[in-house]
Amino acid sequence: MPIEDADELRRVLGYDRVAVVGASTSYEKAAHIVPAYLGRHGYELRPVNPTADEVFGKRAYDSLADVSETIDIVEIFRPSEEVPAIVEQALAREDVKVIWMQPGIQHDEAARKAEAVGVDVVQDRCMKVEHGQLIRNPMD
Repeated sequence: MPIEDADELRRVLGYDRVAVVGASTSYEKAAHIVPAYLGRHGYELRPVNPTADEVFGKRAYDSLADVSETIDIVEIFRPSEEVPAIVEQALAREDVKVIWMQPGIQHDEAARKAEAVGVDVVQDRCMKVEHGQLIRNPMD
């Protein structure tokens, strides 16, 4: 069952290494705005975008398999029909703890598959919004 409880969301937001699948170089897109916010709040970003060389001033990877650094959270900014393949790539790694699907993105079958092997899943929620409501210091 995907995580919806505030305490569980706080727990997964405590991880800090985020692979952003579908990270955008377009400043006006959510796939740029949300991870840029996360980067400003201490998260280590690993952008995954096969059409870009660099996003957020960091090397962009072609796929999750190409990311050499540790990943805690796989944040997905791709259409729901692409989720199963992304989850397969995430589960092929030994370091992924959370699959996070942004608003409008969900895939129940892929979510169940991830949960069956102990990976937490968040669906149809914005990581920036949840961080802002549950974690961020009001003085930031």
